[in-house]
Amino acid sequence: MSFIVVSPLSRIAEMAVRHKAREMISLIAKEQAFHRPGVIAADRHLTLAMNDITFKGTGGLVAPDETHVQGIIDFAASWRQETPLLIHCWMGVSRSPAAALIAALSLAPDQSEERLARRLRAASPFATPNARLIEIGDALLNRGGRLVAAVRAIGRGADADGNAPFVLAIGEPACG
Repeated sequence: MSFIVVSPLSRIAEMAVRHKAREMISLIAKEQAFHRPGVIAADRHLTLAMNDITFKGTGGLVAPDETHVQGIIDFAASWRQETPLLIHCWMGVSRSPAAALIAALSLAPDQSEERLARRLRAASPFATPNARLIEIGDALLNRGGRLVAAVRAIGRGADADGNAPFVLAIGEPACG
């Protein structure tokens, strides 16, 4: 089964190597400099410049918007799924878990948003998906508010120190 590795920025190289990831999405502030792990080809790396905010950007802050979320959906659609997709943000608890949910739902649209959100919570007690990304993803994926409701139902994650990468399966495990 295909899966997504969600990581804080500080552990992307380790996670890419450990999980053999070859494709990556970075959700990071526009001024944040970092090095792409060598195992990730430049043409299989999507960088989306945004701050971890849930309101319209003011001053130098960039709010997540429809173009960012469409970028996640489009990149996920082009992902080969031969190796895991690595998604990261600064701490790995807000933007990247939201992107992981959006990517998973875009690739396996027949799954329950509620069960997907519960799988996220089981994988990470710390994840608190960015509400603005989730709302936009819900709209662009035509989920009728179900993704928003599912994420609200799992509640805010536990306080985190940004050192807790996790793995999220794209779809529900097969029974049997």
